[in-house]
Parts: sequence; C-alpha cells; structure tokens
Amino acid sequence: MSKRGSWGEGELYEALCLLMIGACLWIIGAQFHAFESLNAFVARHGVSDLFMLVALMGLAMFGASVRKSLLLRDALRERDAAAREAEAIARHDVLTGLANRRLFLEAVKAQRAGAGPVPSHAVLLLDLDRFKPVNDIYGHAAGNAVLCAVAERLRRLIPAGGVAARLGGDEFAVLVPLESGSDGLVRLAQAMIAAIGEPVLWCGNALKVGGTVGIALVETEMADADAVLHAADLAMYQGKKDGRGTYRVFKSAMDLELRARAQLESELRDAIQRGEIEPFYQPVVALPEKTLIGVEVLARWRHPVRGLLTPGHFIGIAEETGMIADLCYRLLRQACLDARDWPSHLLLAVNISPQQFQDRWLCERILSILTETGFPPSRLEVEITESALVQDLEAARTTLTSLQNLGVRIALDDFGTGYSSLYHLRELKFDKLKIDRSYVDTITMSDERAKLVDAIIKLSASLGLVTTAEGIETDASVDWLSGQGCDYGQGYLFGAPMPRAELTALLAAPGAHGMSAPMKEVA
Repeated sequence: MSKRGSWGEGELYEALCLLMIGACLWIIGAQFHAFESLNAFVARHGVSDLFMLVALMGLAMFGASVRKSLLLRDALRERDAAAREAEAIARHDVLTGLANRRLFLEAVKAQRAGAGPVPSHAVLLLDLDRFKPVNDIYGHAAGNAVLCAVAERLRRLIPAGGVAARLGGDEFAVLVPLESGSDGLVRLAQAMIAAIGEPVLWCGNALKVGGTVGIALVETEMADADAVLHAADLAMYQGKKDGRGTYRVFKSAMDLELRARAQLESELRDAIQRGEIEPFYQPVVALPEKTLIGVEVLARWRHPVRGLLTPGHFIGIAEETGMIADLCYRLLRQACLDARDWPSHLLLAVNISPQQFQDRWLCERILSILTETGFPPSRLEVEITESALVQDLEAARTTLTSLQNLGVRIALDDFGTGYSSLYHLRELKFDKLKIDRSYVDTITMSDERAKLVDAIIKLSASLGLVTTAEGIETDASVDWLSGQGCDYGQGYLFGAPMPRAELTALLAAPGAHGMSAPMKEVA
C-alpha cells in the first residue's frame, strides 16, 4: 500500500473518531441534561435533536481541521529545517566543516562581481606536503585527524570576513580581504605554512606534514571564479617546484610555463612510444689504472625540434606523470640488447626510480627483460637512491634480496645526500656505494669535503663494499681518490655519456680498455 494511501486512511479514521466524540457529547447532553442552558435554547426555538447532533459533529470536525492545520504547520517547519540542513551539508565539507568547493567558488564569484579597479580580495590555495605517507603508514583515521587539525588552524588564522574551504583531498583554500595589502598576504601565507608545520598529536604519534601556498588576487580581468582558483593553483605548483614549504604569488608567466610543460608532457608520452629516448653510456673505470670495467646507462631524448635533451629536461615530468616505469624498462631492454655483444667483463649500471621501486613486481619485470634479451644478471648493476627506501624498509629489503638472488648487484647511488645513509647501510645489504659528485668535485679545494670523502671510503671498506666516485674531472682528483682506496671512478675525465655506436667504436679501437684520454660527448 502506498504511503499516500496510508495517510488518507489515517485521516479518515481520525475524522470518524472525532465524529463519534461529537455524537457522544450530544447523547450525554440530551439524556443526562448536562447542558441545561442549551436544552432551554433548543426548547425555546424548536431546534431538533438531529440539528444538535449535526452541530456538535460539525464542531468536532472544526476541531479536527484546526488540529490538522497545526500539524501541517509543524511538518512544514521540519521540512524547511531539513532543507536548510541539507543545503548546509551540500555546501560544506562533511569531515572538517569548512566550506566546500561549491560554496567557495560562489564566494569568489560574488567578490569578483563586486570588484573594482583595485582588487579587494585574494585567494590563498594550500596544498599539504608529505600527507600521503601519513595515510600510508598510520591509516586514513590519522589522515582525517591531520585534515581536521589543518581546518581548525585555518579557522584561527583567517581574518574577519574571510572564507576557509576544503576543496578536496589535502587541498584547502581561503578567501580573504586585502585589508593590509600585499604585506598582509605574505604574513598570512607564512603564518599558514608555520601553523601547518606544527605536529598533529594522534594516538601517541606526532604526525608532521607541511604546506605550500599559492596566492592569486581576485580581479575582474579573470574570466570567472574558476580562473581565480586556477591562477592560485599555478602559483602553488610553482612553490612545489621551487622546493615546497613556501609560497608564491601568481604571475602570468606561470600560465605560459605550465602550458609549455603540458606540451612537453604530451611530446614525452609520444616520444617514449616512438623510441626517441635512447640509452647513452658513460664509462666507469678502475682506479688508479683507469681501466674500463663498465658503463652507466643515462637517458637522452632526441627531440625533433629541441635537439638532444638531457634527463634534467624530462625525467621529473616522467616521474610526476607515472611514465617513468615504461621509460626505464624500455631503456633497460635496449641497453641489454646493446651490451650483450660487448666484452663479457663490462658491467651495465642502470638507475631505478623511487616510483619503480614501489612496484612489487620489479624483480620479475627485470628478470623478464634479462631473459628476453639474453643478458646475464651478473653483468647488471641496479642503482637506487635513498629516497626509494624510505617508504617501506621491509619491502625494500625483500626487493633487494630478490634481485641479489638473481645475481644482480645493488649500488646505493648519491651516497651522502640522503638523511639516513648510515641507517640504510646497517639495515640493508648493498654491493657498492657511489659517492655523490657534490663531494668529489671539491675534494682538492676543501679539506672538510676531503675528510668526508675519506670517511665514506673507509666506511665502505669496513663494510666490505666497493666504492665509486662520481663527477671526476681532474687527474688530481684521481690521484687523491686512489690514494684513499677508492675502487672506481666515473666522470668527464674518462668520458662523457655517448651513444651505442660511439661506445662500440671505442671498444673496437686498439687499447680500448685504457681510458687515459678524455672523450667528448657526441650529440
């Protein structure tokens, strides 16, 4: 039975009950003379008992109508309250209670519509740094606690007349009046970054995140509220690019830069599929003899317009967009094909990105490439940086052990630049340490750097590891490193990264395994 039918039956039943009450009142009055005055009126005017019955029943119906009106008024009030509550929920973030994207855009639109020639309001877009590890390590409950703490801190910071919103995920925004000019905006942005950086206490843990802020003025020249938010987002992205934990103010050049980046990203995706990115090879030599013992694989992009591009132009984009795995596996496959016909003692060193290292099937993918190309695992050396290890140490241990069980060697790259090098050396098993070039290129000019490099070499030897020094450019560096016991060297002194044809020709030349003469990079 429908709900409408149920209500109809209920109303009919109620009306019948009220009619019966009216009839009962009439019986009481007529039979027991309870209403003497009413009876006298009836006798004097000749009103029949039937009329009195109808009158009393009509009175009962009138009472029913009044009661129904009161109930209906209460129902309308409840409906309006529920509608207001639903509207509030639709315009506010459920978790934090802040305005949501819809309400925030409406507020920006209203300010933009009333803006004069001089902007009176600004939008500050906040994106949290290091928020994902909180969710991954402690769970979503901890992540929610951080988001609520950030919301509360923003409420305390924004001035009167400001609007704070959670736009989604770990992205927040505030709309504030420009009461103190640009200096006030800068102070507010700095205060936001400082407040977000304070630890959030949760279940005995101090959860720490950071924040990067992008600032955009609400100007009438911008197309709409979305354009204002987009401008703030561009400024925030620039802050992320410049090192996070800072603020940037939107400039029109940022939009041009982002468009250029988007164009490069599209070209990179096509270039990977077309094989325009190829492996170049930089010699690695034994010290002090300068005998060639292997090569490191380095990516080069033969761009049809921009020419030969180094990794600094595209690796960061590949990592941010998730293309890095496809790129690296293609490079590894081609490098294995190139190197399998080179002398059997030459090692092939390849870099594995932190994103790849999170892949549980990394070992299987590498084994598949080695099997497909027929390249011996014992000739492959995988280089990883410490940033690849910080997410999950046990998973890292499992992956490294699996690779070493295949016969693949593991090198810890850029040693000395990470924040927990000694810890990782203690917990994980490596075959080689690579000393970062920032230490090597100053050893002959800085006693402090020389002492640090000497300490790294001695530490490596005490752990049974071999050491490679990167960025060697002078014979003086070679002499010093050899004297301290460094095993291998790499740098422009021995050869710049070169394509396969150039290295193959070098290996075929007389005395190919001696690297005493420097080589120029081939474009």
